[in-house]
Amino acid sequence: MASSITIDNVDAAYGAVRVLEAVTIDVRAAETVVLLGTNGNGKSTLMKCIMGIVRPSSGRIMASIDGVQHDLTSLTTEQIVDLGIALVPEGRRLFPKLTVEENLALGAFRPTARAMIKQNLEACFETFPRLAERRSQLAGSMSGGEQQMLALGRALMLAPKILLVDEPSVGLAPILVSRTIDKIKELKDRLNLTVLMAEQNFTQALRIADRGYVIVHGKIAFAGNSVDELNNNDLIRKFYLGL
Repeated sequence: MASSITIDNVDAAYGAVRVLEAVTIDVRAAETVVLLGTNGNGKSTLMKCIMGIVRPSSGRIMASIDGVQHDLTSLTTEQIVDLGIALVPEGRRLFPKLTVEENLALGAFRPTARAMIKQNLEACFETFPRLAERRSQLAGSMSGGEQQMLALGRALMLAPKILLVDEPSVGLAPILVSRTIDKIKELKDRLNLTVLMAEQNFTQALRIADRGYVIVHGKIAFAGNSVDELNNNDLIRKFYLGL
């Protein structure tokens, strides 16, 4: 069974600085939903709230995993990962002095994934042949595009049901952004994943989205029920697409 996430009226802050205000979004089973917005509007904070890295000051975050409901706000990050929720963080956050293969192995954290580590490693190398070629290379010596492949591969080693991808375009040349976005779609379709992607590159994100939300100053400014609605929204056309 596919999995889903419901975020209901979430507020979050860093000390006295309020970052998210009454954020409500849902990601239905086997969807790709994009959270669109420029830097500093709360996209990464929302991802961290889902993963238990930042605790919401109010609201609920529920995940349905194989038909079972889980309140993520009551769980530790380790417990959330154990459910099969994987995050590809902004900036990739690799271990630069470990090899490609060692970084991938660290992704197989939860017990279910450990039992499938050989199978999942083969699947990663099939999906990203460049990683197979460079399995003994230190992650820190790789190009930005290769590091993004490795970050995605590490998330796949978790055998996830829900994939969170935070700003995959950051630091990449345009051609590599396009390839990375295409690869996220390929993985979603092949593995029947539920995907929430935070991205500021609207044009690329909308290529693979089923629908999405626009976040401005920590609030949801617009919810589009389709890509057409997002493309035709005056706010997006004026401030984000330059039309």
